[in-house]
Amino acid sequence: MSRDHEENWLTTITHGRYLIDRASGGEGAPLLVGFHGYGENAEAHLKKLRRIPGVDGWLLCAAGALHPFYNTKTGEVIDSWMTSRGREQAIDDNVTYVSRLVSDVRRRYRPSDTLVWAGFSQGVAMAYRAAARCGFRGSGLIALAGDVPPDVAGDDLPPILLGRGTEDPLYTEDKMAADLETFGRLGVTVEACVFDGGHDWAPEFWRHAGEFLERAKNAS
Repeated sequence: MSRDHEENWLTTITHGRYLIDRASGGEGAPLLVGFHGYGENAEAHLKKLRRIPGVDGWLLCAAGALHPFYNTKTGEVIDSWMTSRGREQAIDDNVTYVSRLVSDVRRRYRPSDTLVWAGFSQGVAMAYRAAARCGFRGSGLIALAGDVPPDVAGDDLPPILLGRGTEDPLYTEDKMAADLETFGRLGVTVEACVFDGGHDWAPEFWRHAGEFLERAKNAS
């Protein structure tokens, strides 16, 4: 005989980890906060952010997702932002985490008021949620290879650099077109960058990201 079960959720304490690269971006430097993709970690994402032209003058922050696991092939510790189980609870946890992260970075490193969010793949949804819901809207948002989540599609967002590789099987042409239509309807300023490549960063996108950061800094 089958038996039903009850599912309950409770709030507990976990710890978030982030990496900082000050480079030439000391006190008073603009702040770039980035979110890695599924199965990556903060170290991998920080390496990508470092390749953006002109970023040496920025304070770089790579946020690590709250759910670590092992890469079974390499033994490396990698991370995920969430799964379909407990999605709403994970979103609340992540937004709270990012809000505390930015507050902590500002207390420790005293950057300028210029703040740009960046996300890759699964981290794109985090960048959108950070801009819309964590209390720090920011001066810009760099989104590569990921779509805008429905829970923030109606929120006020800063100017966006939206990137996609022509051979990306995950962030498809149709998904990008849907995002552009959404942003157009909401009146959000968007710059689209479509480049030759797949689900990854590419030299053309790094160049566009550098130009986008320069405009965000000058506009603040």
